[in-house]
This record gives sequence, C-alpha cells and structure tokens, in this order.
Amino acid sequence: MVEEQVIEGQHYYYGTGRRKTAVARVRLYPGTGTIVINGKPFEEVFSRPVYQTIVRQPLLLTETLDKFNVQVKINGGGNTGWAGAIAHGIARALVAADEQYKPTLRKAGFLTRDPRVKERKKYGLKRARKAPQYTKR
Repeated sequence: MVEEQVIEGQHYYYGTGRRKTAVARVRLYPGTGTIVINGKPFEEVFSRPVYQTIVRQPLLLTETLDKFNVQVKINGGGNTGWAGAIAHGIARALVAADEQYKPTLRKAGFLTRDPRVKERKKYGLKRARKAPQYTKR
C-alpha cells in the first residue's frame, strides 16, 4: 500500500484519514515540519492546544516532526472529527513513507479507524434512544 506520488517534481506520501463524518486527505512532503490545513496555518485552524496535540501525536511518536511538511485538505465534521481524521491520515502517510513505523503506530492505535458515528433517529422517539416522557393520563 505504498502511495508515493510526484506532482511538479515533488515526491510526497499520501494517506486518507477518517473520523465520524470528517475525511482528511494528507500529503507528506520532505521538509521542516510545517502543517497546512485547507490552505491555512495549522495553529489558525486549531486554536485549542488539545487538538494541536492530537494532530502532532503520530509525528512525535515516530520522531518525524521536523522531517516532513504536512499538507491537508479536509471536509465534513467538526473540530474533534477533523483532529482525529488528520492524525489518522498522517499515520497512514507515514506508513507509506516507511514501513518501519507501522508497528509503533499500530500499537498506539493511530492506524485503526474510529468507527463510532452518530446513531440515526428512530420514529416514535425524540432522538436515537430518548423516548417521550410517560404520562399515566
């Protein structure tokens, strides 16, 4: 599953990450460690440090934070979904770059897609499981 591609003379590694309804298309270029999401700097998109940490974790775990520039295009979902999807995509792209990272990332749980999604609303109920209040009369 090595996905190395070349555009305009630049080699990059590709990975797709998903969480809830968010889908992240991640490209890793050899570089200094800048992260760009939808054309904006990473810190501008994720102002909360929690999300910044989630996104950086696969790079920190493999000690490649300053070896790759990350370019992400993402849509769907919200902040938490975005952060999880980007981390998943970065992990997949790192495995495409070097297979030696696979056991480390697998053990940390970054290569496993989080399958939890919102449950559909059922008829006769107010939400997926919440029933209307019962009254005797």
